[in-house]
Amino acid sequence: MPTLEEELLVNIDGLCNLTAVRRASRYLTAVYDQALSPAGLRITQFSILYQLAKNGPMPIGELAARLAMDRTTLSTNLKLLQRDGLIDLTTGEDRRAKLAVITNTGKARYKRAFPLWSDVQARFESSYGAKRAQDLRKALGFVLQTGFEPWAESAV
Repeated sequence: MPTLEEELLVNIDGLCNLTAVRRASRYLTAVYDQALSPAGLRITQFSILYQLAKNGPMPIGELAARLAMDRTTLSTNLKLLQRDGLIDLTTGEDRRAKLAVITNTGKARYKRAFPLWSDVQARFESSYGAKRAQDLRKALGFVLQTGFEPWAESAV
């Protein structure tokens, strides 16, 4: 029978779902960040600008949900984008909710970054395989439907 120490040292690298996803996420984040650097954006910022360009002004809570991002991390990123003049934070009809709005400068930066994103996306799919990449996106989409609510008030 294994001792407690042996049990605690089990190789979780191959067992832990989160470890596998986070390692891949950090790797791909670095790849995409490097590709987007000529446009002065990181992939997280690009994703925020994309959501705002596609959907228009959006309450912070809705934007956080669309990005599957906690509000604190999103707020930090929004402040950087606001500092750089890429978004504005305004008050909507419901004065309690702040709206994120992409600026003309933000649209121009997104437009400049899009071909860089498109290129790294194509290079990844060429290396990994287009069908496998599609299957990966589908599988990861199912992860978001597992029923957990990590940012619910009771989970904090």
